[in-house]
Amino acid sequence: MSWQSYNQSILRYPQFGFSLDLSLMDIAPDFSSRMEPNIQRAFADMKALEAGAIANPDEGRMVGHYWLRNADLAPTPELQQAITHPLADLKNFAQAVHSGKVTPPNGGHFQQILLIGIGGSALGPQLVTEAIGQNALMPIFFFDNTDPAGMDAVISKVSSTGLDKTLVLVISKSGGTPETRNGMLEAKAAWEIAGLDFGKHAVAVTGTGSKLDQFADQHQFIARFPMEDWVGGRTSVLSTVGLVPAALQGIDIDALLAGAAAMDAETRKTDFTNNAAMRLALAWHHGSNGKGEKDMVVLPYKDSLVLFSKYLQQLVMESLGKELDLDGKVVNQGLAVYGNKGSTDQHAYIQQLRDGVNNFFASFIEVRTGRAGQSIEVDPGTTSADYLQGFFRGTRKALHAAARKSLTISIPEVTPFQLGLLIALFERTVSFYASLVNINAYHQPGVEAGKKAAGVFLETLNQVRAALTAQAKTADQIASETGSDSEDVYHCLNHIAANGGAQVSLGTTPAEDTFHL
Repeated sequence: MSWQSYNQSILRYPQFGFSLDLSLMDIAPDFSSRMEPNIQRAFADMKALEAGAIANPDEGRMVGHYWLRNADLAPTPELQQAITHPLADLKNFAQAVHSGKVTPPNGGHFQQILLIGIGGSALGPQLVTEAIGQNALMPIFFFDNTDPAGMDAVISKVSSTGLDKTLVLVISKSGGTPETRNGMLEAKAAWEIAGLDFGKHAVAVTGTGSKLDQFADQHQFIARFPMEDWVGGRTSVLSTVGLVPAALQGIDIDALLAGAAAMDAETRKTDFTNNAAMRLALAWHHGSNGKGEKDMVVLPYKDSLVLFSKYLQQLVMESLGKELDLDGKVVNQGLAVYGNKGSTDQHAYIQQLRDGVNNFFASFIEVRTGRAGQSIEVDPGTTSADYLQGFFRGTRKALHAAARKSLTISIPEVTPFQLGLLIALFERTVSFYASLVNINAYHQPGVEAGKKAAGVFLETLNQVRAALTAQAKTADQIASETGSDSEDVYHCLNHIAANGGAQVSLGTTPAEDTFHL
């Protein structure tokens, strides 16, 4: 750790107040030259992707999230219009809601939002809300799971202002995602119990002709905005998925897009020494030996970025966690991501990071400005912001002293523009890293496998329900009747009993437990 190393390792974009400090990653001087063939392939892959190549061969799809902040890059006029027209429409819609041109059936104004989504359809909007939505024109609430108690809790909060004054955004590309569909049906039931027409309060963001699109048409939703099949959920925050709720909250979406476009322009350059995304991808490769051998701990030293690590979990882990490479070879690639925020984590898991197993590298995010306006002195000559900077710098040094690697990304403040910069930086870093290790970053077969397994369980659950009678039966007996696995049947029976559908008598072991109506 030296002043010379810092000066040699830092990359700055002064026009944005952005810097990337890799001085504590201990990257060997010849590392980049050894990676040169991979670097050039990654640049070529990116050029082809942005030109409209089929970058997701499993699904035969282009990958166009980079076009969203610069429609002129889209390879056809039709694709350009698929970006610019919805953007203009959603801005007009948000203005109509704010001005009272679009109103609830009972009159007045829409005052709050309920967003129903899962994965990127919720994580992206949640990140934007937490980071830059503090002074939102309309507060926003989320259904982001199929947990009925969780949905009840959200409905209770929303009801304090009034369901009749709540605009519901339902976001799902296919409309068949169970969690989102369930949330929509639960919300619809709540609105109907309150004597309200759900459709007159609802907006859909979905693929044209999808199940949700058809439902929205049937129930006369207020508006529908398109989701394109060339935008994946984990990279959808700067599409209609994230921009519709952001515009409704009054967030400056033009600045958000401008920040992303600005970072794209810098990281599109093929001089890797001045390309922050490529430098970051190489640091990840070095830090994890290109095999995910170490985790990435994300530590933003700013409360408003508390969800950034959660957002990156999906972006990074769903993109990079793959069994097979592009040649069909079993590689079990990935990069585990976790984190919360500084300095909170100094009172949580920093102890293990410093003294425990050395199985990670840290990604610090520094926000230089403490607050808008003046600060009091909490000690003579010292402010709360001074303490936050001290804890950040101290933790960074303490980790390095214990041979723990780290990198630091610095921005001046958390604004729409700066958030756009960060989102674009990590999106392109993920793309580059995937090329460096020869995997497909744009499919998610593991997610689909989990969905199929859930479907099989639900089929078994219905068979078990049908097999229950007034006569007490064990799981083995019902498994024999239904041709199912005994343990699966046992878990079905416990679920049914816990939710009032059966009575249970405990035996000495689970195999001796009996269930009856």
